[in-house]
Amino acid sequence: QSQLVESGGGLVQPGGSLRLSCAASGFTLQYYHVGWFRQAPGIEREAVSCISRDGIATNFADSVKGRFTISRDSAKNTVYLQMNSLKPEDTGIYYCYAGFKFCSNVVSEYNYWGQGTQVTVSS
Repeated sequence: QSQLVESGGGLVQPGGSLRLSCAASGFTLQYYHVGWFRQAPGIEREAVSCISRDGIATNFADSVKGRFTISRDSAKNTVYLQMNSLKPEDTGIYYCYAGFKFCSNVVSEYNYWGQGTQVTVSS
């Protein structure tokens, strides 16, 4: 079964760090652009970051620039989202997706997406 599985979420204090992983199974993630978006209760879904197939191009939401980085490891078939200097407003469920369009915000253009991992930033 082809799927994406996110992991690495949890509860962290403001100013802390987390690294989220987006692991693919059943298909080769290297052939796809990959991105992350987050969803918090009562807040519109927000695109957080994305990375191109070759790992050269990346993009970040203004709200996370300078704090988050994205990378990919083809050998592990995984994409990572390193989140530093976390703020309470970063709280939400983080989802990764894979598709053929770079940084797409259109869900119908995603070939795969995961079930999400909860990130809670609170003291």
